Amino acid sequence: MNKFWGRSKRTMHDARPHDGGSRNSTIHHQAIVAMDASSESEHTAVHTQLCQHLDFLYPAANTQQLADDIIAVFDGFERQNPLPLHQLWSEQDCLLITYGDSIIDEHSAPLDTLQQFLTQHLQNSVSAVHILPFCPFSSDDGFSVIDYTQVNPQLGTWSQISDIASRYRLMADIVINHVSSESQWFQNYRNGTAPGATYIMEANAGDDLSAVVRPRASALLRPTETANGLKHVWCTFSHDQIDLDFRNPQVLLEFVKIIRLYLQQGVSVFRLDAVGFLWKEPGTNCMHLPQTHEVVKLIRTVTDSFAPGTLLVTETNVPNHENLTYFGNRNEAHVIYNFSLAPLLVHALLTGRTEHLKRWMMSMPPAPVGCTYLNFTASHDGIGMRPAEGLLSQEEQLQLVETVRSFGGRISTRRTEDGGERVYELNVALFDALQGTVKGPDKWQVERFLCSQTVMLGLEGIPAFYIHSLLATPNDQDGVAATQHNRSINRHKWNWPNLHQRLGDKDSVHSRVFHELTRRMQLRHSHAPFHPNATQFTLQLNAAFFAFWRQSTDRSQSIFCVHNMTDQIQELRLSDLNLISTDTWYDAISGSRFDERSSVLEVTPYQSLWITNR
Repeated sequence: MNKFWGRSKRTMHDARPHDGGSRNSTIHHQAIVAMDASSESEHTAVHTQLCQHLDFLYPAANTQQLADDIIAVFDGFERQNPLPLHQLWSEQDCLLITYGDSIIDEHSAPLDTLQQFLTQHLQNSVSAVHILPFCPFSSDDGFSVIDYTQVNPQLGTWSQISDIASRYRLMADIVINHVSSESQWFQNYRNGTAPGATYIMEANAGDDLSAVVRPRASALLRPTETANGLKHVWCTFSHDQIDLDFRNPQVLLEFVKIIRLYLQQGVSVFRLDAVGFLWKEPGTNCMHLPQTHEVVKLIRTVTDSFAPGTLLVTETNVPNHENLTYFGNRNEAHVIYNFSLAPLLVHALLTGRTEHLKRWMMSMPPAPVGCTYLNFTASHDGIGMRPAEGLLSQEEQLQLVETVRSFGGRISTRRTEDGGERVYELNVALFDALQGTVKGPDKWQVERFLCSQTVMLGLEGIPAFYIHSLLATPNDQDGVAATQHNRSINRHKWNWPNLHQRLGDKDSVHSRVFHELTRRMQLRHSHAPFHPNATQFTLQLNAAFFAFWRQSTDRSQSIFCVHNMTDQIQELRLSDLNLISTDTWYDAISGSRFDERSSVLEVTPYQSLWITNR
């Protein structure tokens, strides 16, 4: 792919050239004075902006010095001109989400194998790659980081990370809420030594923690013996994932240094993992607190100032109205995950009912200028159910849970404020989650699955494909048995020779799904109405259809995206789309053209149409 998400080059300051003569020396001196004055002005502006963030976060600290410390981290970085907003992304962008070792080969490092897979199979389909946490870790498949500055040697090296970043827009996780219990920071905390002695979030006796929102059912606090006696440390996710205390500005400074390191290695998109939990205040629910949003704003200021073109993505698996707040006033995330899409889309395809999906879509505001959505239907974690709260009834959620369970899926729960438990996510491979409907398995699994991915491809925003959806990977029950973790069901590790052979076998379901999806991805690239910020309207056709209209930003092309969400043939009256009769219309997916006699189309079960005039 030639089009990347607003790629900008990271370089160090070049040495200034020697003067060629007295006159040239004078001119050069004047240029340097002007450049220095401009640099000083920029430095002052950035310093002022950082101080505003820091004054809010740390009112008792020396924020002038803290701002100087942050700026000093980027000493030597060459400032680039900000990219025009229309160059941040385009209809040619698709993202692959993968672990560094989702594909393995005994003869090469996993990151080299990933590069080989990208080169041989996805070079013309994806423009960006999200490599899930690639640092040394102790649990949760990477999300319990031991050392943020190293690449897990079992995956490869920084050189291999940078090599992928030189070919694709690379997204990396900043696991910002917590650190591994095996990290040096936590060991130093226990020993009372720096750095780390004051980095860990503690709870005190008498703290009111009754309202704290949890994504897990385990105990929030972990008793820990330290050089200063028994302490109770905060563990939002697990007792191996120790929450960091961002009330200490030195913790923030550590992550600024990590961001600088990743930028140097070619990372240009940062995913702020579990960022909604970042700031804790006893007596509150500890979710999305004002200080959390201010930290995101500060990171945005840092990347905008020192590495323009870098994108921030916030990972907040929460109800829709909470998720939307991370756009801020166009000063927080460039991109937010469209978390509600997955459970609503799966519900619609399993039930044949589209009203909830339509209602949600009509309620979604267009992303602000310079912002967009990241659309995905499956992830390494599963299908989150919190984003469905308030959108699906309890009965509808229960039906969804039981259907997925009958297809081999697992269920993970979270603890509620009243001490009870509630479904947090469905752990299942999406391909198997769509093997049938609420009536049971049927013959439409491939068509239903392709429909789900085609919906995602057409929506406002950037489509993101989890590797196991792209490969039609089934539930990995052996992985669950081996790890005793539900999430392993959708974290299969493919053997590269085996995968390569299956993708070359035209009769393989993996090949059929993969090649049709990549074909549709490439079709998307050539149609301007699929720009992430192009106009979108929900269409009100009969209840079997989920349909929407996209129009290019220059208004020269329209696409009507129509999806039969049922297992029955449906009739589509072209008159319901109000097609302009002077234009020639055709379905970009099948290539079928329509004329005056094509008044009614028969749409087969789970068929998708991209009806366009160009």
